[in-house]
Amino acid sequence: MSRKKWTSEKIFTRLLNNKTQKTFWENIRELRKRPNKEVYNKAFKLANSKIEKEKIIGIYVLAQLGFNPRFQQEKTVDLYFKLLENEKSPKVISAILSSISHNNENLNEKQISKLIEFKTHKFVNVRFELTLALSCLENENAIKTLIELSNDRDSDTRNWATFGIGTQLENDTEEIRIALWNRVTDKDKITRLEAISGLAKRKDRKIKSILKTELENIDEDGSLILESIELFNDKDFISLLEKKIMDNKKSKKVNEDWLLETINKLNEK
Repeated sequence: MSRKKWTSEKIFTRLLNNKTQKTFWENIRELRKRPNKEVYNKAFKLANSKIEKEKIIGIYVLAQLGFNPRFQQEKTVDLYFKLLENEKSPKVISAILSSISHNNENLNEKQISKLIEFKTHKFVNVRFELTLALSCLENENAIKTLIELSNDRDSDTRNWATFGIGTQLENDTEEIRIALWNRVTDKDKITRLEAISGLAKRKDRKIKSILKTELENIDEDGSLILESIELFNDKDFISLLEKKIMDNKKSKKVNEDWLLETINKLNEK
């Protein structure tokens, strides 16, 4: 029988009794499609459990229960911050931070300050999920924390923090630009490309030479560089892209349609 035809109680039972993670997210996603009191009350009760597994299930179901708006979102967010006050389990804290990232549009200063407490947590997953929880917040302290996390020793955390300040924010300050420039030479390729993208978005003239070099060496993973060139919006790149198309006919290193699309977008602007 299709999971869609299962009762909510049956899906909760499967989640609670399964020994593996094989169908965990399929069951979570199905419950999230059922924004009603039955599912909410059951998930809310589980989130308040003393048992780690039960608590995590409840937290994740509530995170995206319904959409625009979430089902009882304010009550859910209040619960998350109540749980954070005394929670010690890194797995549970990570689940809460991940869930807050899906419900962070109306966080107040006190709540943001609570999140920031986790910026030096010794468990990398906590710091990583914190970058998501703080993303898109046009808040001075949140941005400052993301800047700090963009220098984290973990590459995924650096990557998402750099993406957070570079692409997801409209703010353009000297501090943000310095943080992005610090990542332009990052040993992690995606982090480096996110930094370049953030600077291109802000029309930083010094990034032009780096964009040219990246275009010269572009490969099958080069979509982010082409998006950055589009963001930078300098028509000097049209001739360079046309040359790259000619070179690419032999090397076949990059999708030619991507190059043509970037040229078209620059011509439209």
